[in-house]
Amino acid sequence: MSFFIGVDVGTGSARAGVFDAGGALLASQKQDIQMWRTAGGIAEQSSDDIWQAVCASVRDAITKADIDPNEIGGIGFDAACSMVVLDRQMRPLCISASEEPERNVIVWMDHRATPQAERINAQGHPVLDYVGGRISPEMQTPKLLWIKENRPDTFVATGQFFDLPDFLTWAATGALTRSACTVTCKWTYLAHEDRWDDSYFDQIGLSELPSEGYARIGQQIVPPGRALAGGLTEAAALQMGLHPGTPVGAGLIDAHAGGIATVGADPAATMAYVFGTSACTMATSAKPHKVPGVWGPYFSAMVPGMWLSEGGQSAAGEAIAHLCAIHPAREQANAAAVKAGLSLQAYLLQEVERRIPQVSQAVTLAGPRVIVPDFHGNRAPYADPDATAVISGLTLAQDLDDLIATYVAGVLGIGYSLRQIMEVQAAYGVCPETIVVSGGAGESATIKQLIADASGFPVLATQSPEPVLLGAAMLGAVAGGEYASSKDAMAAMSSIKTRFTPAPGPIAKIHQVRFDAFQALQQVEHTMRGSLSAISMTS
Repeated sequence: MSFFIGVDVGTGSARAGVFDAGGALLASQKQDIQMWRTAGGIAEQSSDDIWQAVCASVRDAITKADIDPNEIGGIGFDAACSMVVLDRQMRPLCISASEEPERNVIVWMDHRATPQAERINAQGHPVLDYVGGRISPEMQTPKLLWIKENRPDTFVATGQFFDLPDFLTWAATGALTRSACTVTCKWTYLAHEDRWDDSYFDQIGLSELPSEGYARIGQQIVPPGRALAGGLTEAAALQMGLHPGTPVGAGLIDAHAGGIATVGADPAATMAYVFGTSACTMATSAKPHKVPGVWGPYFSAMVPGMWLSEGGQSAAGEAIAHLCAIHPAREQANAAAVKAGLSLQAYLLQEVERRIPQVSQAVTLAGPRVIVPDFHGNRAPYADPDATAVISGLTLAQDLDDLIATYVAGVLGIGYSLRQIMEVQAAYGVCPETIVVSGGAGESATIKQLIADASGFPVLATQSPEPVLLGAAMLGAVAGGEYASSKDAMAAMSSIKTRFTPAPGPIAKIHQVRFDAFQALQQVEHTMRGSLSAISMTS
């Protein structure tokens, strides 16, 4: 019997899981990774630190699963879409003002390239039609331009610019092959035409890339799950406790791995919603639909042969954590959480459940508090990295009840953001019927019900407790020949466990009132920023 390993590198940790061919999880392990955050939206990591955490988590997961490495039939990787910079000897190359050599990764959430993104958008190249009409500073070409303009010596000295999933497969196999998922979603590769667009790079000021034949960002591009030549190298196998030659599949962005593990056999009817530090919506369709403010359409970036529309928010779980962290009752609640052996948010969730007879009634605990959680901009549907959060309904209260009101309102704000995306997509022909939730921030059944109530759509939960890891393991199963394609692996390894239906009647009416207020507050914030920026401070 063959088993498959999925590796997921998120914002704060690397995780590995061992699965059987039916998608059952045998064991998983986690290793934290370091991140440096500084003023100006800067977030940096170390590729060496990430790789060491990956190898340790794989070794520990195999030990915990108590299986022979000979039984591992394949391994797959997914990761957040951060940029890894290596020199021509394939060593880390610093991209940090700190000049610390190990800081060679620009994290996906880093917004240093916002001015570059704005300039690119002002030029209006047709390539932007395939990123929702506006490129985000979270994507890689604005970051490449930032490096060229702010660290020109680094730009010249770079041997390879990798998306993090592609760095992991290179570290495992030595192959410079890129995944169609990463380069299509974050680097402006036109997968439906199987080409880069030279004129785009020439126009935005990165003509070096087409002139060198894209040697530093990807010349060989393959579908996710495609077996990479040679499999695990001897060095990588030794570090992971596996055998050289173990099949390795081309990788996926982490949200997309959660997508293939959750949408199952009918991806056109089901939208994947990965709710973690950030939130991603992944909707597929047989035909391309250009939705303003929603990334894509991307061809074969998640499900082979289908088009992907990708939305979500840069701050989701992180927004809720921030709301809790700044509340005056945080220390009181945290002390109670520690006493109960729970995290702060787990304790608050327990308190929510204790105070209501039915989950959907939790909306009443928020009272008139409405939160627009755009703390790190609005990814979709407005593609506005400068958007800021709005909180209404505050009083002088500083007690636990008030913290719970903020916590519930924060969760509902994430749900209303999701509802906005669903409504905008529907207007342009992308019409999934249900939402399947994965990710650590959406793990609780109570959270899933609140998301269903706030969005107005049925929410599904899968059998697997670790769907993102499962999606990565599916890549290993395809690379190892257990399944002929990702679609086959999806049908065989994933299934639905529970359905959460939006509450009708008065609860639905409350959410409609709150959603209307949510959109009005968001519009006021947008209008105010525009008015302030139009005022000249010169006489």
